[in-house]
Amino acid sequence: MTSVAVLGTGIMGAPMARNMAKAGLRVRVWNRTKEKARPLEADGAVVADSPAEAVEGADVIVTMLSDGDAVRAAMSAAVPGLRPGHVWAQMSTVGVAAVEGLAALAAEHGLTFVDAPVQGTRQPAEQGKLVVLAAGPQAARPALEPVFDAVGQRTLWLGEDGADGTASKLKLAAVSYAISLTAVVAEALALAKGLGLDPDLVRQVISGGPLDNVYFQGKAKAIMEGDFTPSFTVSNAEKDTRLITQAGESAGVRLDVAAAAGERFRRAESLGHGDEDMAATYFASFDKG
Repeated sequence: MTSVAVLGTGIMGAPMARNMAKAGLRVRVWNRTKEKARPLEADGAVVADSPAEAVEGADVIVTMLSDGDAVRAAMSAAVPGLRPGHVWAQMSTVGVAAVEGLAALAAEHGLTFVDAPVQGTRQPAEQGKLVVLAAGPQAARPALEPVFDAVGQRTLWLGEDGADGTASKLKLAAVSYAISLTAVVAEALALAKGLGLDPDLVRQVISGGPLDNVYFQGKAKAIMEGDFTPSFTVSNAEKDTRLITQAGESAGVRLDVAAAAGERFRRAESLGHGDEDMAATYFASFDKG
């Protein structure tokens, strides 16, 4: 039976750990705020007091934290429990620039580093239907297979060197689409509202046509009903737009839409919507600035 240490039990990490436990894996979890990890005990997970305690004896370490700095801090704290040969699946969205440093940290401690961010938000995480984007050596894949199968509907292997950031590069390209689309939906509904129309009229026009999709319907419904229960927060979306635009700049690619979406998320955050679903970018349209 594979033993997994999950560092980070937030919106994504908690359901991922829960699905691992349900799949029969031995799961030990750690979260900076311990009480947020406590509910996982009902699913059979063991809540550790520290990253070092969580990783001790694990076959696979999974990090699912907010950014590269948080990942590095957690893994640095885990050092007393690490052993050479541990497989580390870094599944957070940390961007391209951070991957090299995290891979170097893994090498320093004899860990097998796998760059494995996931595509999807809270609902796919709860359903075990994420898409795992992974790059890492063949030798690590047997240990990772039951872990990835527990959290995802499929795994897309992109190479054998996690340090080159291939998986994180693809994650940024894919999440750029989702983030930009969210801003587009929010702006369309906000424009209708500002012009004195019922925003639902926009939904009626789009529904059933070539521009209709499940994502549009979900975000439009959230905005019109004022339900901003987070699937992916404004703050996380803002962080990702910075990673996306930084990656574009390093590659000589202009990403005007992602940059504009980032400005909207920053305005929404300043208005107090940082912990709400990123559909709350809607409110950025009514900030007089």
